[in-house]
Amino acid sequence: MSARALCVLGALSLLVAGEAQAQPAPVQPVLPPPYAGAYQPQGVDEIGLWREMDEDERVLAQSDLVIRDEALTGYVRKVLCDTVGADRCGAVRIYVLRQPEFNASMAPNGTMQVFSGLLLRVKSEAELGAVLGHEFGHFEARHSLGQLKAWRSGTDVLAWAFVLGSLAPSYNVARSYRNLELSVLGNLYRFGRDQERDADRLGIGYLNGSALRPQAASEVWQKLMGEYEASARAKGLKKPRFDRIAFTASHPPHAERAGYLAELARPDAVTRDDGAERYRAALAPWLGMFLDDQIKLNDFGASEYLLQALAQGGWTAQLHHARGELYRMRGAPRDLVNAAQFYADAIALDPAHAEANRGLGLSLLKTGQAGAGQAALQRYLDLKPDASDARLIRMMIPAGESQP
Repeated sequence: MSARALCVLGALSLLVAGEAQAQPAPVQPVLPPPYAGAYQPQGVDEIGLWREMDEDERVLAQSDLVIRDEALTGYVRKVLCDTVGADRCGAVRIYVLRQPEFNASMAPNGTMQVFSGLLLRVKSEAELGAVLGHEFGHFEARHSLGQLKAWRSGTDVLAWAFVLGSLAPSYNVARSYRNLELSVLGNLYRFGRDQERDADRLGIGYLNGSALRPQAASEVWQKLMGEYEASARAKGLKKPRFDRIAFTASHPPHAERAGYLAELARPDAVTRDDGAERYRAALAPWLGMFLDDQIKLNDFGASEYLLQALAQGGWTAQLHHARGELYRMRGAPRDLVNAAQFYADAIALDPAHAEANRGLGLSLLKTGQAGAGQAALQRYLDLKPDASDARLIRMMIPAGESQP
């Protein structure tokens, strides 16, 4: 075997050794170190990475997905600052995106993206702070740079392994190279999961040092597991496993994260305010839009789960209407009956809710109740005569009953 092949095998063996090591258990986090001032990229790799992210941010700033509302963006920034500290959050530019998925991310140059689906799912400032603090932990720990270097080194080794494997004199030698390729890939994915655990540790550390309740970090993942289970049940799928790690998983299992985050939260902070009422007030102007986007995902079980969670403090006209929309969109005959009832419940709480009258009318028409359905549609037109679909709705009402 050539000297170069031996070098490649040596590098591979080091990566495999790292793969074989037991995953380190998270330890009790300490409070973040004092803020050291605005960070600037160091070295060719990091400078290049930041420049690439700067270009991405220029494109993002012009995107139609960005919700350009100073009040909403300012509120999200306040929660971040309350979590990580006012000194640290000054370097962050926040973009709230109209994306109904549960997600947030942070680029190494200080660009933070917060999806509307995340805002719909968290129920308090503490829960939002847990996710934002996790993303900020990636930023402060320079994880993007570490991942860039790890994947570059790993893929270089994989390229040599492929070449040497193709030149191997026997099948057994070639198979050994290919097994090593899998080991290298596994180690790279493990490296990413370890970074996620490190960001979790930093995030809970920020919450522990804040005025918010850190136990909310674990609750985020418990609720997300509940949503995934509800989605699977509605689709007739098996219950998801939250305690297993897939080979290519980029994050630790949800159950693992919920467990160690609960352990790492300061016990004496359990009675802290979590900012739930303030959060509901800040989200209220956007709740209808975010629910509408969620329902359009066509994930009945997840949407029903989220509506039930939002209604724990009591059903509102807005929530009844959204539930009616969810059932009407699925469209089975029994769903239409239920949808009509949910719309009626919304109207009982808010007779001036135009969209609830529209949904009620459409549901009643589809269940053969033409007279009642047309009357509900006429009420919709009376309440919202300039509706974008007014001409279409008037076509469903007999000429003698419709008003111009």
